[in-house]
Amino acid sequence: MKITRLETIPVCVPLKPGLTTKTAHGEHVDSPYVIVRIHTDEGLTGLGEATLSPRWSGETSPGCVAVIQGLFAPLLIGQDPLNITVANAKMNSALRNNPFTKAAVEMALWDLAGKFYNVPCFQLLGGRFRKDLPVKLVIGGFDIEKTTELTKQFLAWGARCLKVKVGIDPEADLQRVKTVRELAGPDIPIGIDANQGWSLKTAIRMLPRLEPLNILFAEQPIRGDDPADFNSLRKHTSIPLMADESLFTTTDARLLARQGGVDLFSVYPGKHGGLQAAQRICCIASAAGKLCSMGSNLELGVGTAAMLHLGTALPEIASEQYPVDFVGPFYHVTDLLDQPLSLGPPFSMAPTGPGLGVSLNEAELEKYRDQSGTARPLGN
Repeated sequence: MKITRLETIPVCVPLKPGLTTKTAHGEHVDSPYVIVRIHTDEGLTGLGEATLSPRWSGETSPGCVAVIQGLFAPLLIGQDPLNITVANAKMNSALRNNPFTKAAVEMALWDLAGKFYNVPCFQLLGGRFRKDLPVKLVIGGFDIEKTTELTKQFLAWGARCLKVKVGIDPEADLQRVKTVRELAGPDIPIGIDANQGWSLKTAIRMLPRLEPLNILFAEQPIRGDDPADFNSLRKHTSIPLMADESLFTTTDARLLARQGGVDLFSVYPGKHGGLQAAQRICCIASAAGKLCSMGSNLELGVGTAAMLHLGTALPEIASEQYPVDFVGPFYHVTDLLDQPLSLGPPFSMAPTGPGLGVSLNEAELEKYRDQSGTARPLGN
């Protein structure tokens, strides 16, 4: 089997009215992503998704298309799509960084491999370690009125874990978390995510004030520039600290493991450049005695399916203790799939069909195809 074509389809999918989200990076109102289809001479096609966010990873939709068509396609056309490690090596030798773009191509190769062997991707990743994956829903950095509305809505949907965005204004952040805790009651776990929005000094001041609210974790409460800052913060709080924007590469993972101040690694395929790289980072975490959770860049259906397979197969992604962010399809007006994923809440499940186990809704794909040729700025 040989690769014959890499197809790139830019899309722009709005978030649902009332479900846009807001973080320290900005407000996320629509998603200019790229769907990738890899075609073969045996008629099999693999699906991938580049979940692009210029403010977060530095990638744009036009840039993703240019990279795949201009750099990756000449390297991969004519190659065996089952040789995923070779394909990753070729992409990494041709281009630094650009993890979400690389992940979209690699995702499509995993989908192809599963279809070729007639097994779900989680089987290729080592088999099903867990069936049910607990999910948390995310409340953006909004005012108290909207925070109250979203909290009630998510609890009514069945959410049994929540994450609250902070890092915008410290006092407003504190009131937002207090509001969610009051509405959720004492038994619903609540984490916070500052998206680098606090300085080290502010985080040292704020996390002790949040401790009485029984916070499950604090995700990226400080800037990601210096892993040693987590060590300084660790001395001032008992809340488990999670690295996200500090953790893109295996080099980042090694540094964080050596520094020791971080308790949890936030992993997901797009951020690391693919499922294979995410596996390596989970292995580093395991060797360092740390657990992993799965974050999100508000993926659509294809990207979320890849995350489900990874979370199903890897024991290091401890969704039982730290529920995962399989949340993107909840927020968008469409996931671009023929059949919706099983996302709960409170539990999600990976598709069991061959490969990623999903197929595109061609009508929806055409409806949201992005013809603008420009990238829209968007926050995470």
